[in-house]
Amino acid sequence: MRAVVIGGTGHIGTYLIPGLVELGYEVTCVSLKDRSPFQEHKAWNVVKQIEADRIEDEKKGAFGARIAALSPDVVIDLICFTADSAREIVTALSGKVRHYLQCGSMWVHGHSTQVPATEALPRHPFCEYGKNKAAVEAYLLAEAQRTGFPATVVHPGHLVGPGWAPVNPAGNFNVAVFEKIARGEELSLPNFGMETVHHAHAQDVAQVFLKSIINWNTSVGESFQAVSPGALTLRGYAEAMYAWFGQTPNLRFMPWEQWKTTVSEDDVRATEDHIRHSPNGSIAKGQRLINYCPRYTSLQAIQESVQWLIDHKKLKI
Repeated sequence: MRAVVIGGTGHIGTYLIPGLVELGYEVTCVSLKDRSPFQEHKAWNVVKQIEADRIEDEKKGAFGARIAALSPDVVIDLICFTADSAREIVTALSGKVRHYLQCGSMWVHGHSTQVPATEALPRHPFCEYGKNKAAVEAYLLAEAQRTGFPATVVHPGHLVGPGWAPVNPAGNFNVAVFEKIARGEELSLPNFGMETVHHAHAQDVAQVFLKSIINWNTSVGESFQAVSPGALTLRGYAEAMYAWFGQTPNLRFMPWEQWKTTVSEDDVRATEDHIRHSPNGSIAKGQRLINYCPRYTSLQAIQESVQWLIDHKKLKI
């Protein structure tokens, strides 16, 4: 059995590709650049790596054909961002693959209307990225119903794991937030800190893909949310991290318009994006249909990542 992973050298592929090898697949990783995974694993020694520029190939209408020429049984597409990209690869793979799995995003929900949000809720995406991912999902699931194309869509939350910085309690990626917490210093949060973030360890996201493949009969034509068992409020997240560092919570809450004057423009953009979405997803469908059993809670995944940052001198504490 052959598996092709498109964009497999990133966070998810770090865990997904060794999992495919362990299942007995002959794996080919197609990516823009040949680079090392975030975590080393002996399975990568038997993985074939091919460099390809998807954007340039798609301009020529050649990317789908390139993937089909590899004669895969399973294709896991981690970098499909538009419906046009999905249409090209579906056209090329129709009738030729057993399973096509695409990586979506929790951003397809847009603003929450009911929490925890299930996969069945209507979509209300409001940013370009979310709209595009929702359009890909709608197209793939419609093709599964209309033509029987064997598609499954997986929607990760905020990816986290050793090797990179997680979304922090202020809703951005500035590691100085963790440094403040570690020293017991005051941390300002926007509003009342009740907006939510929903992390997902990359290993658990990989698990959703792998269990979707194993449970082909119940995953084709479906979408699944790859998140931890529970979302965190910004306040609850911050308080838990103060405790983890052995500190007493030292929080200040500020109206959004005031808070955003205290941080950089990059932090404002990231925080606004995260708190406007405030993801909070259910994993009940994945548990029921593919036996999804996340290994990590949000805090466990975050703390493992922060410990890596500490061990590798990425935090000034």
